[in-house]
Amino acid sequence: MSHSSDLARAASAPASPVVTATGHRGLDREEALIFELDAEGRSGVDLPEPPPVTPRLGGLARRRPIGLPGLAEPQVVRHYVRLSRRNYAIDLGLYPLGSCTMKHNPRLNEKLARLPGFADLHPLQPEETTQGALRLMHELTHWLTTLCGMPGVALTPAAGAQGELCGLLCIRAALRAGGDQRQVVLVADSAHGTNPATAAMAGYRVEAVPANARGRVDLQALKARLGPDVAAMMLTNPNTCGLFEDEIAEAAAAVHAAGAFVYCDGANFNALVGRVRPGDLGIDCMHLNLHKTFSTPHGGGGPGSGPVMLAAALAPYAPLPFLLREGERLRLVERREGEAAASFGRMKAFHGQMGMFIRALAYMLSHGGDGLKQVAEDAVLTANYVLARVGDVLSPSFPGPCMHECLFDDRFLKGTGVTTLDFAKALIDEGFHPMTMYFPLVVHGALLIEPTETESLDSLEEFIAALRHLAAEATAGRAERFTGAPHLAPRRRLDETAAARKPVLRWRPPDRPRAAE
Repeated sequence: MSHSSDLARAASAPASPVVTATGHRGLDREEALIFELDAEGRSGVDLPEPPPVTPRLGGLARRRPIGLPGLAEPQVVRHYVRLSRRNYAIDLGLYPLGSCTMKHNPRLNEKLARLPGFADLHPLQPEETTQGALRLMHELTHWLTTLCGMPGVALTPAAGAQGELCGLLCIRAALRAGGDQRQVVLVADSAHGTNPATAAMAGYRVEAVPANARGRVDLQALKARLGPDVAAMMLTNPNTCGLFEDEIAEAAAAVHAAGAFVYCDGANFNALVGRVRPGDLGIDCMHLNLHKTFSTPHGGGGPGSGPVMLAAALAPYAPLPFLLREGERLRLVERREGEAAASFGRMKAFHGQMGMFIRALAYMLSHGGDGLKQVAEDAVLTANYVLARVGDVLSPSFPGPCMHECLFDDRFLKGTGVTTLDFAKALIDEGFHPMTMYFPLVVHGALLIEPTETESLDSLEEFIAALRHLAAEATAGRAERFTGAPHLAPRRRLDETAAARKPVLRWRPPDRPRAAE
């Protein structure tokens, strides 16, 4: 029997009716909260009794125990190992989140970031003791500017959204230096959702530029809106529909003719790296997500890194601190004076995320120019392979090939009683993390899939077989297969609306007034 037949048979099998006495499901054990495991007298360590001290906190001194649970060391280890078995990660399988580029992070990068000379750095060390680290940052800026075709770079932004803010603050500083007080930023409908929020945070009024029938910026609508009040246009390329903005050069020329700047969200640069230099397209500034294009860890709240590339007209306004070479020595320019007099100031306390810089440079140097070019080519190839293999059973949102991610809408589910959410949740039962759902907003019931360049053909085929099987189940009228999904995961379908509106942020045992004071 073929692998796809096995997959279909397993997916059609009903959930096991067995109810265990323990609540465990095989070797996936039901796990209580760590506070529920608390017992008097348990501890994994023996600490000496502290000497008596005179409190100096006055009325702020603690009056009750801190409320930490008491557990033996094996209990703590088992608790967190059991929880870790419920995590899904790129190290377990394909992670098809569109717009997020969840790809393999080479362990070489991790090893280099943990070298003592880098891992033990402190941001307040004297510069003469950090010349090696500064040289690495300088090398990273060299390759970033080479790949992007733009002469300036700001390393400090902590993530993509802060990179967007950095770019707009550079634009604002450049305009105000010329006495120009423009107040409007145009944001493409197909841009990332943080773009309008960032423009508003920078003090601009935001106006949308619609997409055309091909899912790209409507060039005529853009030209009709440009005027002396427009400070910049923000777009994403490739955009959030997974499409290359093929009229971007003409759009940039029109924006420049109106005296405004072009900001490009570079979150999807992994589809272009080594193939296209954004500076050649007329881009004035663009942030790069190192965790997307250059493999540094993604998610978990950070650490992120969003360097911003700057054209010559914006480079003088870059935030502090920035690197300057003086002969064989490198120094961080920390004050708004001299060569930094035009800078708009600081975005954060120090110079960026050193560990992210190390990982990104290691990724670049290990791949080389030809390898980075292949990264982009393979990312586009895998997305188009998925599009070609499931485009007859799912409904592609736009005609023609895509870039690094492929976008489908919910037309193929019409009349089935199955929603986009149901379809995505059913993928969990098939052993896959769902794709991005309901984004971008310009497409109804969107399913956005990014397989990335690091997946093998076997991995793609297994994922494709699951998608095709689920599409067949939905169109065959087996809605019950979907509406309660996932059936086989440690947790069933959650009421996500209630969880968002009424989150439970603190656990409080029933026999105590408060878990912690």
